[in-house]
Amino acid sequence: MKKQTLFLLGLLLSTFSWAQKQILPDFHADPSIHFWEGKYWLYPSTDEKGSKTWNEMKRWSTYSSSDLVNWKDEGQIFSLDDISWASEAAFAPDAMEWKGKYYFFFPAGFQIGVAVSDRPNGPFKDALGKPLIKANAIDGVLTFDPCIFIDDDNTPYLYYGGGFGAAVVKLKEDVITLDGEIQKLPLKNYGEGIWVHKKDDTYYFSYPIHIERDGKTKQLLAYSTSDSPTGPFEYRGIILDNDSRNSHHSITEIDGQSYLFYHVQGPSPYERRVCVDYLNYYEDGSIQEVKMTKEGIQPLPIKQ
Repeated sequence: MKKQTLFLLGLLLSTFSWAQKQILPDFHADPSIHFWEGKYWLYPSTDEKGSKTWNEMKRWSTYSSSDLVNWKDEGQIFSLDDISWASEAAFAPDAMEWKGKYYFFFPAGFQIGVAVSDRPNGPFKDALGKPLIKANAIDGVLTFDPCIFIDDDNTPYLYYGGGFGAAVVKLKEDVITLDGEIQKLPLKNYGEGIWVHKKDDTYYFSYPIHIERDGKTKQLLAYSTSDSPTGPFEYRGIILDNDSRNSHHSITEIDGQSYLFYHVQGPSPYERRVCVDYLNYYEDGSIQEVKMTKEGIQPLPIKQ
């Protein structure tokens, strides 16, 4: 096959893979959505252009918006250069606001750390000088992909995991100390990238599951529900097929409408793009499967 034909084929495949409307510049993935200080904040991972492996990821930035569609680059907030205990694999982060400060939970070197700042756009500083959760802290659970969930009683939970399982542990009042033992969660078909939210007294646990399709391993976004933040769980089905090797995401509800933030594959699996579409529920509380759109969502009215 001629070089020109190969180039055109690659361009066609690349264009097809990111037909959805991206909301952040190239290349980001694993978006974590929050609302603080009158703005929406996205904390994604950062793919390095031309990467051949996700282990090359090494830094994090944040973006702010008033309408969920137009996003301002707030700059780099943290990187592997800011810690001494890991040098690769700066994967999907999450963040929380707690008593006037902002805490950034990040995976690095298959361990989880926590950084702190007075502002949602940083800069952040390593709060411990060591991992909060070390590698292989619990059998069968890879230490990455942290997710913070604060329950109605103000209890903060740290979820994480990949490989063959997910895990959860409570955080103490300082939110940089574990409160009790880490508990493995028996979530059906769990792959990685857990996100936890609550609606109408039901806890929703959404996460990518691994499947084999056309001789290749893919991930679909699925979910389980529970009456408790630690289970037991009922597997409920698929939320999204984003034609990707990874479906790490986040979900938020604003004025009665929910939104799914996710990523799609770009020129390669290691160069991804962040998108958002509407997420809706049936009357029984089950989630309708999200269909990706080229248009994305409409801008929200700017809050005064």
